[in-house]
Amino acid sequence: MFNNLFSLQFQKNRERMSPSNDTKSHPSYFLLLGVPGLEEMHIWIGFPFCFVYLIALVGNIIILFVIKNEHSLHQPMFYFLAMLASIDVGLSTSTIPKMLGIFWFNLKEISFDGCVTQMFFIHIFTAMETVALVAMAFDRHVTICNPLRYSLILTNRMICLILVVVFGVNFILVIPLVFLILRLSFCGHHIIPHTYCEHMGIARLACASIKVNMIFGLFLVSVVFVDVVLIVISYVKIL
Repeated sequence: MFNNLFSLQFQKNRERMSPSNDTKSHPSYFLLLGVPGLEEMHIWIGFPFCFVYLIALVGNIIILFVIKNEHSLHQPMFYFLAMLASIDVGLSTSTIPKMLGIFWFNLKEISFDGCVTQMFFIHIFTAMETVALVAMAFDRHVTICNPLRYSLILTNRMICLILVVVFGVNFILVIPLVFLILRLSFCGHHIIPHTYCEHMGIARLACASIKVNMIFGLFLVSVVFVDVVLIVISYVKIL
């Protein structure tokens, strides 16, 4: 009898630790619908996105190549431009290839890990882009309003500090989104009515409370809004 009880308890513990229990909480995949209601137009919708992606990819690579090889462009303004070009390549590559797979090849399925990974890169590149635009606006403001102090303000140390803010701070702000998604359980349908995975689009599929996700999402939106306000203020002061 003791052996039977021990075997039964061992079986229960093994079931708790088995990977199959995780698949009940996290689906193995999601379905991205693309543009709902325009399924018959997906093939044609893909062409402008492909054209824009190729232009962005080739144009930004040319910008990076020219800045790297032209020593006269090794200045803060062009460093910020190179940073913005790199972010643009990352953001477009995080979204458009999967979109084209949906539009042209009906590849709507994306793994759970792949969806969370795409969500992370989309949000971090978006956040980095707004901060990079703030840095460029600050550079223009100093150039026009304080030209004699330009080299004193935008030193190599200041540029490094801006880079730390763009990459480090945004990583710290965005990485909690991954853990906020991983803590959720999913028990309903696994259909996302978009062409890509984003935080609230995934969270809404959960069968648990997403109040924390919503609050943190609003906090990140407010951070982006502050960046936009800083950009506007900078250019208004220039005018």
